[in-house]
Amino acid sequence: MSRSLVIEANLSCSCSLPGDARQLGERATPSRFFCSQDCFKRSWSDHKSLHKPAARKTPSLLQSFKDSFGSPTPLPTDPETGTHNPFPDFQYAGALRPHYPLSGSRKLPEHIPRPDYALDGIPRSEYAMGNGMRNIAILNEEEMEGMRTVCRLAREVLDIAAAAAAPGVTTDEIDEIVHKACIERDSYPSPLNYNHFPKSVCTSINEIICHGIPDQRPLKEGDIVNIDVTLYHKGFHGDLNETYYIGKPSPEAIRVVETARDCLNAAIAQVKPGMAFRDAGNVIEPLAKSRGCSVVRTYCGHGINQLFHCAPNVPHYAKNKTAGIAKKGMCFTIEPMVNLGGCRDKTWPDEWTSTTLDGKLSAQFEHTLLVTDDGVEVLTARKADSPGGPVPIPEEELKAVAARK
Repeated sequence: MSRSLVIEANLSCSCSLPGDARQLGERATPSRFFCSQDCFKRSWSDHKSLHKPAARKTPSLLQSFKDSFGSPTPLPTDPETGTHNPFPDFQYAGALRPHYPLSGSRKLPEHIPRPDYALDGIPRSEYAMGNGMRNIAILNEEEMEGMRTVCRLAREVLDIAAAAAAPGVTTDEIDEIVHKACIERDSYPSPLNYNHFPKSVCTSINEIICHGIPDQRPLKEGDIVNIDVTLYHKGFHGDLNETYYIGKPSPEAIRVVETARDCLNAAIAQVKPGMAFRDAGNVIEPLAKSRGCSVVRTYCGHGINQLFHCAPNVPHYAKNKTAGIAKKGMCFTIEPMVNLGGCRDKTWPDEWTSTTLDGKLSAQFEHTLLVTDDGVEVLTARKADSPGGPVPIPEEELKAVAARK
């Protein structure tokens, strides 16, 4: 699960995902600010309600009549599926729509240890730690073993979910599969109630970049879907994701998915003690551009250990100014999001689902990485029997990209 990135700003923002930046009221701390202008605009109504008294203390006569006799217009429901679009007036970028109602909150046995946000949605330990580059944890041997264990379990859960992804299966069903697989491993699904995220996994279809909320939409032939799994086990988080083909993919889908996969692998090859965190983007973006794709700048890789998201930030675009270098014992993710069209993104009114601004396809891959004495250990590496895997990009597709340059 990616972290929201504050790009070249002198702000200290504790938001980790879309909609998290509104650290107001009970969440506020004196040093917290909005992470961007868009974040401020999205949060203005809540900001105003917390800091300004209501302008109309006594309702007008006209307003009283409206309150008494008015009723919301019911949302149109699909007669076949019983689902509806909760945001009918929103200008969606692409063809995908949310399919509500969402299923109820899934429960866990009492014996499974929870992270600090499980009850009220507030990751206080992350806020207390902050995101300064001086706060990058160096894991000891015992902590490294804890990370190896949780990441192995996270890989198992992702593979189980991926094996179930097929035409006709809803993303809510995938969420249930992930939730049960976590319980079977005495683990907590880290996304559940993290900053109030409602589900146990993120599922991002087609033009969705990241943080898609599982719902009642069935997967369809030709879709691509990213499944983003994170487990919390014995005090440690393990995070990974992959994008999968549903049925037969289009040449364009193959190009964007395989480019995202190759971008991650190219960045991982650079990881070793002394690597500057800014260097990952210098490898990822040129490769993406060479295949006619762009790299999302809003989200980045992140530190991970006893905290779900922490320092360092690892941007995926070139010529970024992120400070810091990798050292033995550091643990972080790299997770490039690659778009078929432009790099800009747009967030749905659910304040989580991030989509490409132009409605074109997006793909992502992620691994949790541990810096070793002379290189890197991919803690969430694929197994020999893991579902999915690389597909050659059709030569005709690459020729068409070259012809457009």
